[in-house]
Amino acid sequence: MKKKALKAAVFGLALSVSATAMAATGMSGLTPLEGRPEDNSRAMLPKATYQLAASHKVEGRQGVASEGQYFWVSGSKTLAKYDKNWKLLKINKTPFDGYKIPSNHIGDIDVYNNEIYVGAENFMDGVGKDIQIAIHDGDTLKLKKSFPFEPASGQEECSGIAVNPDTQTVWMCSWVGEESGRYLYEYDLKTGKYLRKVHIQAPPQWVQGMAYFEGSFYLTADDGTADEIEPDHVYRVDIKPGASNAAVVLERTLDDVTFQGEIEGITFDKSTRQMLVHYNRGSRIVLGMVKGFYPGYDKEISEVFVYNIK
Repeated sequence: MKKKALKAAVFGLALSVSATAMAATGMSGLTPLEGRPEDNSRAMLPKATYQLAASHKVEGRQGVASEGQYFWVSGSKTLAKYDKNWKLLKINKTPFDGYKIPSNHIGDIDVYNNEIYVGAENFMDGVGKDIQIAIHDGDTLKLKKSFPFEPASGQEECSGIAVNPDTQTVWMCSWVGEESGRYLYEYDLKTGKYLRKVHIQAPPQWVQGMAYFEGSFYLTADDGTADEIEPDHVYRVDIKPGASNAAVVLERTLDDVTFQGEIEGITFDKSTRQMLVHYNRGSRIVLGMVKGFYPGYDKEISEVFVYNIK
């Protein structure tokens, strides 16, 4: 028998055996993705669609949080509270009062049971140090207690923080790239004990904010070049119990904001089922610091964009 004929016969026999085995196990007629633990094609798609509904100017350039009838906004050195109509109720311009470890920077924030979770640090020209989890009262905006972070985790900066009420944990993300920016860091919500870090694959560039909503984590990334009028993005991360890594999914391109600048924090209003994204415009940002303004601007404007989820 010629080699080509021999190969064809062997291949035909292999197909016959394979088909018999599949029929015996009830697996015949499957597509390549079916019959696996999850359909990876669906897992890598956006979880929802988001329609811009409104925008609100706010005091504070870092983050936003929502719970019940109120919103909270963080600046680098401020904490503010708004009512449901975005009327400013209270602002704390000395939020670091009472800190045992000195800080000069607040990133994105979260709120849980009327307590504001702050990832505080000393930040200058792209470098963060002395990270801590600070918890403030949702009414007075003053410090209640704080937890130190675990240096052995490898985290070098904290740009955002999120509470997962389902697992009673609190998570932090890092704006600094390389190893620090490739992970999400988990702590016990009650004790502040460091639990683990999860490798996000592939990590977005310049992670700014973080939120948890309906089983998923959402990250904002300042990965668009403002000078080129490139939009920034919202990403989703679904972390399985006990997993050491999780895939990053592009959830939304922010191509409908007032002006392409710097994306910051993110939160979700569960009462209205809306996504809220914090954005700064007008200022030029270099290594996380304001370095002048774009034409037509003489100050930075901070806004929260509200998206209906469908």
